[in-house]
Amino acid sequence: MTVKVFNSLPDDAKKIRIEVFVDEQGFNEEFDSVDNRAIHFVMYDDNGEAAAVCRTFYEDNPKEYHLGRLAVRKKYRGCHLGAELLAYAEEYVKSLGCEVMELSAQVRASEFYAKQGYEKFGDIYLDEYCPHIMMKKNL
Repeated sequence: MTVKVFNSLPDDAKKIRIEVFVDEQGFNEEFDSVDNRAIHFVMYDDNGEAAAVCRTFYEDNPKEYHLGRLAVRKKYRGCHLGAELLAYAEEYVKSLGCEVMELSAQVRASEFYAKQGYEKFGDIYLDEYCPHIMMKKNL
């Protein structure tokens, strides 16, 4: 697997996010203005097929990044690609001076993030129709 980093939303990332978040999970508001300023990561298999994506960005403090839109295509699930891509993104932003990574996890995926060292904080809230919880990790 190879990870490529983009400063704008690449078509491969768009396709995976539509496949996972729109088609599979039914979200309607998948793309937003953050896509225009985020760092996008796409993981490719050995044949050059896009397998997983995520994005990171910061608001006001470059020591605190937010990770989002982590998605793994169905045929690649169970291969630990999400954990690998997350670790790659963490190391990348750490090299930029990031000290804390925050994310908004779907509650049903929060245990995955907990296994990667993230801790829950705050109350559960709805994003569209789906329960989410904030999580963070010191890098």
